[in-house]
Amino acid sequence: MGIFSRKSPSQDAQQSNSILAQYAPQIMTESSNSIYNYATPKLQRADAMKVSSFARARNLICGTGATIPMALYKKSTGEELGSPVWLEQPSLVQPRFVTMAWTIDSLMMYGTAYWEVTEVYEEDGRPKRFEWVANTRVTFDLDLYNTTVNQYYVDGFPRPMSGGIGSLVTFQGFDEGVLARGSQTIQAALDVQRAMAVAAATPFPTGVIKNTGADMTPQEVQGILGAWKRARDTRGTAFLTATLDYTPTSYSPKDMVYAESLQYLSTEVARLCNIPAYMLSADMNNSMIYSNVMDERKQFFAYSLMPYLDAIAARLSMNDITANGNEVRFEVNDTFLRTEPLERLAAIEKMLQLDLITVEQAREMEELTHIS
Repeated sequence: MGIFSRKSPSQDAQQSNSILAQYAPQIMTESSNSIYNYATPKLQRADAMKVSSFARARNLICGTGATIPMALYKKSTGEELGSPVWLEQPSLVQPRFVTMAWTIDSLMMYGTAYWEVTEVYEEDGRPKRFEWVANTRVTFDLDLYNTTVNQYYVDGFPRPMSGGIGSLVTFQGFDEGVLARGSQTIQAALDVQRAMAVAAATPFPTGVIKNTGADMTPQEVQGILGAWKRARDTRGTAFLTATLDYTPTSYSPKDMVYAESLQYLSTEVARLCNIPAYMLSADMNNSMIYSNVMDERKQFFAYSLMPYLDAIAARLSMNDITANGNEVRFEVNDTFLRTEPLERLAAIEKMLQLDLITVEQAREMEELTHIS
């Protein structure tokens, strides 16, 4: 570099440290609660997805967010630029929808998501292709104070920490993830579902068979209990001898208020996932007023989708992936929140009257071809 270099060694070190910090972000939670530095949630994802209301909340957030396309813009002018290949299809082996759905899933469940760089551009070394990496495959070494990642591992193998093929891109969410902060709520829903399954499998209330005659051997007792259960599975009428007496000891499903408990827990799951309760059919304490479809979509996007989509767009806009002066945005206003045609045409007509846009620009806004 010689005399033509205008960078001091300290500036080079600062730039290097900046890139390293982007690939090894600060630990944001109070404690990692980790085994071999893998942040283990209190509840497993597979168990949480057995709760129907939670599974619906996850599918609404991840499925809807994954359908919204991304585009590259110039910050200074707002001009839309040509989309790099990784915006159209981040992974070479998966559709964009799949990669984005599971990225949002990781942010929702664990508060962090990971992409592994699989290809880079030759001209500047920035990533060209990625692959989503499951959180359960990623471990890490922390610094002395457990605040910053020193080294990432995938399946036990170290990954480069200064960029390039094999390095990890870390997406950080706005909290520690629902598996950590919502484990008690989800576990309660699992317990109620399990109790309902037991009640459905044993339609007759559990109880005690009392013998007032001669004592029986353990084998005879087991035989009577087995015969009792088999008979209850096939017929509703029971028969006991004069020396045996049956006394129910459990409450009926109605007395156990299973339905009310599930309804309450569905509402709690809606709060846990920042989703309007009516979207999960959880109508408890519902005070919803009239609103049209667009109002409902705006509310869902603002409270449920935006935190995850902004986390992804902001990370992809950092200068280790996107060139300085450019940023990634989700095209939500052109897709999920796109207004009705008559409303758009009325706005375009007003802008044409005020000479704010040309006819050709109006046609571009509606994605119409030019008139030759």
